[in-house]
Amino acid sequence: MRTSKFALSIACAAMVASCGGSTTPTPTPSGTGGGNTGGGGTDPCSLTARQDFARDLLNEWYLFPDDLDLTVNQNSFNNVQDYLDALVAPARAANKDRFFTYVTSIQEETDFANSGATAGFGFRLAYDTPNRRVFVIETFEGTAALGANIDRGSELLGIGTNSSNIETVNSLMANGGPAAVSNALGPSTAGTTRVLNIRDQAGVTREVSISKTDYSLDPVSNRYGAQIINDGGRLVGYLNLRTFSVLSADDDLIAAFDDFRAAGVTELIIDMRYNGGGRISVAETFGDLLARGFDGQVYNTIAFRASKSENNSTYRFNVRPQSIAPTKIAFIGTRSTASASELVINGIQPYVADIALIGTNTFGKPVGQSAFDLADCDDRFRPLTIQLENADGNGEYFNGLAATVPNSCRANDDISFQMGDPNEAMTATALDFLAGRACTAIAGGPSTTASALEEGVLAPELPERNAAQHEVPGLF
Repeated sequence: MRTSKFALSIACAAMVASCGGSTTPTPTPSGTGGGNTGGGGTDPCSLTARQDFARDLLNEWYLFPDDLDLTVNQNSFNNVQDYLDALVAPARAANKDRFFTYVTSIQEETDFANSGATAGFGFRLAYDTPNRRVFVIETFEGTAALGANIDRGSELLGIGTNSSNIETVNSLMANGGPAAVSNALGPSTAGTTRVLNIRDQAGVTREVSISKTDYSLDPVSNRYGAQIINDGGRLVGYLNLRTFSVLSADDDLIAAFDDFRAAGVTELIIDMRYNGGGRISVAETFGDLLARGFDGQVYNTIAFRASKSENNSTYRFNVRPQSIAPTKIAFIGTRSTASASELVINGIQPYVADIALIGTNTFGKPVGQSAFDLADCDDRFRPLTIQLENADGNGEYFNGLAATVPNSCRANDDISFQMGDPNEAMTATALDFLAGRACTAIAGGPSTTASALEEGVLAPELPERNAAQHEVPGLF
């Protein structure tokens, strides 16, 4: 899809919220009085005006107009996000919009898209409710967390604002569930300081005082994100993409595939186990790099509601010098794998027969958002507006992709090893598939859980997330 009319993205939500977009001009919803004014009242940024804008926007553009409840009383809600949730409640009940429609900050989203800029400790967290535990599943480069040697596999045992008031994660989970842990970690602003009790991989427990800082998230880690694994003499390209929402992801993908092509790699492990989605344009670059021999063939189609069908589009592969002709692809996924990640898997499936989903079922989000700005209020509204399908017409995978891919292998997320390490369970299972070794299939149907850790990545409540937390599941 190529359009300059307005920004499109696809993303996941609920526990694994993520999205993307750009600051290109957006269409003006009818009846709002303009993109920067909202409706009702003299203050264009009053709660009433912003709610009016949201209602009119959904009434005109929402993908599932028959699944809107426009009768809800906006005076019953004290913020815009809760009102949006109420408007789309029928679609949520029908499993079509699982908190995918939201409002965020224009400035925060633009900063994150342009450079990965955000503020936080710099790690990604997942929780295990039955055992009341929280673990670090990934740490980003150039962050306070990595500087404090908090990396994948570390366990978060306690949180406080100082050493004397640390509350155990066990207690937080018991009294308030994952939300209590999220709240204890504090706001996503530079300078927020917490004292953490950490248990490292080696079993050593220590206390760390750590402050949130500004940093830029790299879409492909320079520690493990792109590498060539020698598996018994077979060269396998491994690529871990963290997010589709940072513009430099295009450059990272191209650089990785340039190396793969130079080495003669045709077998790939594409690891998107925590990737909740983002920019369609980045997903299209990804598809192009997998499509040598398929130039001009249909990758995906994008459809709006019937009244907006003039915006429908089809994207065809545009093969690049770095593109390869893959013979086998093992996609690593979990229920945190959604949207643009699923688009890539679904889009290449008609062309590469020997592919597999490794891990667990994906989230199931064949739909996406457009960006509509209320600029004077720093509001970017992202309602569901589009549905996607591949060249074979597959676009109804609301229960995940496990039932649609030709092969699958069940595997746990093994945080005792870094992602991309051949000893890590999902990576090892992907290598087994590529080598023709047997595995146990993932069951189809709604997203399944292979381990307690995959119960969910930790996330603030939807109204409290910053733009980067929408884009990167589990980010703090």
